[in-house]
Amino acid sequence: MTPQELDHRVAKAVENFMQGYGCAQSVVAAFADLYGLDETMAKRIAAGFGGGVGRMRMMCGAVSGIVMLVGLDCGQTEGADREGKSACYKVVQELLAKSKAENGSLICAEILGIQGHDKAACSYVPSPRTAEYYRTRPCAAKVESAARIFADYLLSKTS
Repeated sequence: MTPQELDHRVAKAVENFMQGYGCAQSVVAAFADLYGLDETMAKRIAAGFGGGVGRMRMMCGAVSGIVMLVGLDCGQTEGADREGKSACYKVVQELLAKSKAENGSLICAEILGIQGHDKAACSYVPSPRTAEYYRTRPCAAKVESAARIFADYLLSKTS
């Protein structure tokens, strides 16, 4: 995979988000075909991770997307495969450390600056995607960051 092809996937992740998909959906769908997963199924699998998992403002959806993609890339498929689990966890920890360094946190509420338990911020009803939403939220940049981190990981595997 060329750097240009990966750049296109990063741009696709941001485009997905700007079309109204959640952070996790946007990131996972941009790379899903590499693993034999069609875009619709990828979006369904990742749907519940938006808003920091079900809009509960826990782990950032874009970061959850990285975790799902690492699982698709190198997740073990045998229950007793401890080495496989360790290898997968190592990649997850490395990529999430990069995300935290770039974005200051892995937690949705912290990234959005939500204090305490703001019930409206944690409601299961998503915010309308308006120009104001996109202007005031850092989410598109976090989607881009997550997609870039995963793209760089894929690129490093080929060098």
